[in-house]
Amino acid sequence: MSALRRPLTLLTGLAASLVATGAAAQAVPPSETPAFRPFEVVADGIPRPLTDAGGDATRGRAIVASRQAGLCLLCHPAPIPEERFQGDLAPSLAGVGARYSSAQLRLRVVDPRRVVPGSFMPAFHAPGHPSRVGAAWVNRPILSAQQVEDVVAFLTTLR
Repeated sequence: MSALRRPLTLLTGLAASLVATGAAAQAVPPSETPAFRPFEVVADGIPRPLTDAGGDATRGRAIVASRQAGLCLLCHPAPIPEERFQGDLAPSLAGVGARYSSAQLRLRVVDPRRVVPGSFMPAFHAPGHPSRVGAAWVNRPILSAQQVEDVVAFLTTLR
């Protein structure tokens, strides 16, 4: 392994470990975890929202910025200037709403490995990836369906 690749591998391993050890455990406590909402993938997105209520961009921004709920800033930089120490392992969230539709963003939050099979980003609302989450989260959503919709609502504002 090259000397340049080794730090990235260590950092991506660290990011996966933080999620796997339960750092994301603050998202939806296991005792309150709702069931997964069914979804249908069409092409490269999930066109139908997971809830009837729609998303709230303000709540979504709070989830993205949270060091306990979404943990997005652990790996992604984002246009949230008050949050220091943002990651640089994953693509920037700046402009993501202009690059992807809400359906595409929803799939990337729900189950990113459907788009990028080798992604170390956890599936926030899809079962089947127990190596990417702590034991308390196996077969449980990290984010509720409403939280997913809130995050999608926020991400679509990033133009």
